[in-house]
Amino acid sequence: MRYSACIVAKSIQYTVRGVSERTDTVLRERAAEEGVSLNAVALSLLNAAATGSEGAPQFHDLDALAGSWVSDPAFDRAMEVFEQIDPAMWR
Repeated sequence: MRYSACIVAKSIQYTVRGVSERTDTVLRERAAEEGVSLNAVALSLLNAAATGSEGAPQFHDLDALAGSWVSDPAFDRAMEVFEQIDPAMWR
């Protein structure tokens, strides 16, 4: 007998009643403009309202540092020792 283990994200569903015609129109127009489903637009806006974010995933990577290198001759001199090859270590 074979078993497989997997992690399944719990999907929570809501039914929202009492949506005004204006809200419905705006949501549908936005979905059409963005080329996404009505559900995707509603989720994005709900996430933004509930969490204070724009609804997009937040990444904590180093992109903010890209292009921010500042030349530092003192640092370059200190790093020169690491560019030297020790032949004894390669025998």
